[in-house]
Amino acid sequence: MILVVEDDPALARHYAAVLEEAGYRVEIAETGREALRLMDADPPPRGMLLDVRLPDIDGLEVLAQVRQRAMPLAVVVATAHGSVNMAVNAMRAGADDFLVKPFDQDRLLFTLRHALERMALRGEVRRLRAETGRPAFHRFIGASPTMQRVYRLVEAAADSGATVFVTGESGTGKELCAEALHRQGGRADFPFVAINCGAIPHDLMESEIFGHVKGAFTGAVQARAGAATRADGGTLFLDEVGELPPDLQTKMLRFLQTGRVRPVGADVDHAVSCRIVCATNRDPWAEVQAGRFREDLYYRLHVIPIHLPPLRERGDDVLEIARALLTRFTAEEGKRFSGFSAAAESRLLACPWPGNVRQLENVIRTVVVLNDGEWVEVAMLAAAMGEGPASSLGPGDGPLRSATGLFGSVLAGASGGDAGAGGPATIRPLWRIEREAIEHAIAACGGNIPRAAAHLEVSASTIYRKRQVWAERDGAAE
Repeated sequence: MILVVEDDPALARHYAAVLEEAGYRVEIAETGREALRLMDADPPPRGMLLDVRLPDIDGLEVLAQVRQRAMPLAVVVATAHGSVNMAVNAMRAGADDFLVKPFDQDRLLFTLRHALERMALRGEVRRLRAETGRPAFHRFIGASPTMQRVYRLVEAAADSGATVFVTGESGTGKELCAEALHRQGGRADFPFVAINCGAIPHDLMESEIFGHVKGAFTGAVQARAGAATRADGGTLFLDEVGELPPDLQTKMLRFLQTGRVRPVGADVDHAVSCRIVCATNRDPWAEVQAGRFREDLYYRLHVIPIHLPPLRERGDDVLEIARALLTRFTAEEGKRFSGFSAAAESRLLACPWPGNVRQLENVIRTVVVLNDGEWVEVAMLAAAMGEGPASSLGPGDGPLRSATGLFGSVLAGASGGDAGAGGPATIRPLWRIEREAIEHAIAACGGNIPRAAAHLEVSASTIYRKRQVWAERDGAAE
């Protein structure tokens, strides 16, 4: 629709006839206030032929209102009082072009058509920039094409109530994706509750998700709301959902089907409305085929799939993330780093980062804590990665190798492997050595405790139990 704003009825009808013959739909406004009212029409006008001299308010004031509202509206200003100053004022106010009365119909059509084309082109440029040029999105950092696709998926899915299944390797930012879905959508003002199903002992997982009543089991001295209830109105994020035991998978399926929660030990259930986002670093369909995950639950959860690419497939994103982390850790630690040397940047790009962003974060933090200077050098990175300066970096190298090798090296030092290195005073408590090895392995595996346990050749429950003991020891020490 083209809006003709002209206080001369004969001229207004003439302009309208010319535009309608050219195929445009036209509305006429004889005053500035009527023009402002018609701008709110549905659909709104695409173009405006605006007379400067109007009986109520100045045409340039109408133009200012258009631009203040950031409307995608092509405006051609027309006046019989043409002058250089008037043209300059109109263009400064945001006019797309300027016509001096009298003008013929060819000039009118040519000027308006070009103004509409420029407006459409600007809109397309804005759209393309939004889709392909965003350097960051919520807490994500990265402008690579693979991440732009993720950003668009999050935007498209944010306002839906459908369950989202996020997949990707450990450390790729699955919880950041869940947070972005929550903040981007209509549930942003309600709670975001995250549960890591791989970090909770199986016998406590039902209580963590659905809650329990007082006396439901030994130690349940008072009732406690579960994560699903705490997320009412908001988003419940189930990380490592593949770790759910079979009996809890059945209860989770019932919860998804009915929207009702029954706490452990309760006789009645209650309704809960929360958006479910789940994640895993495994292939969920492979888990179904292996019989470890219910097929019906898979179809309930796998409604909107979002796959997060590994860091090695994100190009220069690794440098942008590393720079942001360096800035943050430098400020936290009171150091002087301002960037990476060219060789250090090349090393960052060459590393396959098997632990993805979480591994990169650990490496940059280690560099900042153990070093200082203006530039991060390649030797600092190599040391933080557990590699010699000339070593090559492969998927099995770096933190995983140093994690599995740490236990042997610290035990050798503790037992006095070098007879001349020291006596009993150098011996450290075994639990401290064990704790260092386990925590190092967990960090090297991106926080995935079952994977760390596999590398250490112990059961995951052993690690959970030991960490609980260490937490109690730390609490007693305080």
